[in-house]
Amino acid sequence: MAMSGMYGHSDENESIATIHAALEHGITLLDTGDFYGSGHNEMLIGRALRGRRESALLSVKFGAMRSPDQAFVGFDGRPVAVKNFLSYTLKRLGVDHIDIYRPSRLDPNVPIEDTVGAIADMIKAGYVRYVGLSEVGPDTIRRAHAVHPVCDLQIEYSLISRGPENKIFPLLAELGIGVTAYGVLSRGLLTASPFATKGFDLRRNLPRFSADNRAQNQRLVDALGRLGAEKGTTAVALAVAWVLGKGQNLVPLVGSRTRAQLADALGALDVALTPAELAQLEEAVPASAVAGARYDAHQMKMLDSEK
Repeated sequence: MAMSGMYGHSDENESIATIHAALEHGITLLDTGDFYGSGHNEMLIGRALRGRRESALLSVKFGAMRSPDQAFVGFDGRPVAVKNFLSYTLKRLGVDHIDIYRPSRLDPNVPIEDTVGAIADMIKAGYVRYVGLSEVGPDTIRRAHAVHPVCDLQIEYSLISRGPENKIFPLLAELGIGVTAYGVLSRGLLTASPFATKGFDLRRNLPRFSADNRAQNQRLVDALGRLGAEKGTTAVALAVAWVLGKGQNLVPLVGSRTRAQLADALGALDVALTPAELAQLEEAVPASAVAGARYDAHQMKMLDSEK
């Protein structure tokens, strides 16, 4: 997502070089959405994967609709829409199948059984390998899993976004469903990443980044930085390592736009945290202390995972 205008301008050549570097370092999962840059991200990944398709697992989210001015204007989870979105995704990526295909949100007007059933049809036809879900709650997960086995749930999870631990993660463990965790750096909040100076930056509209909230959240950023320094690593590596340490069923998604950012995130592989150190991190950077919700009030109401 970060490579397609959501956090300001990105250099396409550097983006492709970063994807190549990730694959060369053994990263196999590439996650995208057909609405990232209104198809731009899929075309970018398609160029990066020429001659390298077998090195990557492609996870694609669909359903969000956008207007020419890049505004989000709705969601469509109807079976006919699922198949239509998929046909364009395959063309933009230049591949013959998608490894994990998932609705990016729950369509309140379409039963999840219908949406997942359409993905199951595409699995039978050979265009998709696995069903994934994104930002949905326990009831929806159970209903979807009853139609076709779900391989993983994508959901925001970080030191300061730990809501899924209460009801969602226990159910996933019961059903044998994995997790791809996004926002592991809380969109750069945990590393004090500045707003983009050019172009659109999604974070300007997120509560945790408002002036007052960001000032309060800086204390959490500082605490994470101090702990990283004590352990001889960076805040980025430590935050990613925390997610890795929470269970083997968790895969952290890192939104690196450059090779330098990627190298920083890969530092997490050199950080092995004991249960005591995980607890120390959680005490020093408590989720209860974060100021502001992860999305604005309108978007929070749309999240089935928050119900």
